[in-house]
Amino acid sequence: MTQDNKTPEWKSDFPIKQDDTTRISRRKFAKILCLASGGLALGTGTIAVKSLFSSKEKMTGEHLVCEVSKIPVGEMYSFSIGEKNETPYILIHLAEDKWRCFEQKCTHLSCSVLYRSDLKRIQCPCHHGAFDPDSGEVLQGPPPRPLPQLSVVIRDGNIYVTEKT
Repeated sequence: MTQDNKTPEWKSDFPIKQDDTTRISRRKFAKILCLASGGLALGTGTIAVKSLFSSKEKMTGEHLVCEVSKIPVGEMYSFSIGEKNETPYILIHLAEDKWRCFEQKCTHLSCSVLYRSDLKRIQCPCHHGAFDPDSGEVLQGPPPRPLPQLSVVIRDGNIYVTEKT
């Protein structure tokens, strides 16, 4: 305490008067909090409604990916099909005559997955999820379901993908 025993000693280090500070009342704070929460809820609702009404088109027919010689054994190739389909896919050359194709989006939070030939796994770097490169099944981590898979067709030195049957 200071000499007059009414003012605390620390106030001499902070000589700002209470009237000079910006004060937010509880009502104003609650209003700001409600507006922010409402904005987040509205944004989340908009995304949910958009995903309900935008139907994902089914793939029909075969789609050319690339030439067989473009992807060495143990490597992956990232691609998308057509102009309207924005879904990324990965094509993996596992062995001499063994090819697999999966969506490149993790089934947990849609992070991009990558094939790691040294680990023989498809890995999600975001939350350390891992998938089997042969079947797309979950090996570890938070992903709730396997990766969606496409069928691979090799014809005339080219690689085509079709919907998995």
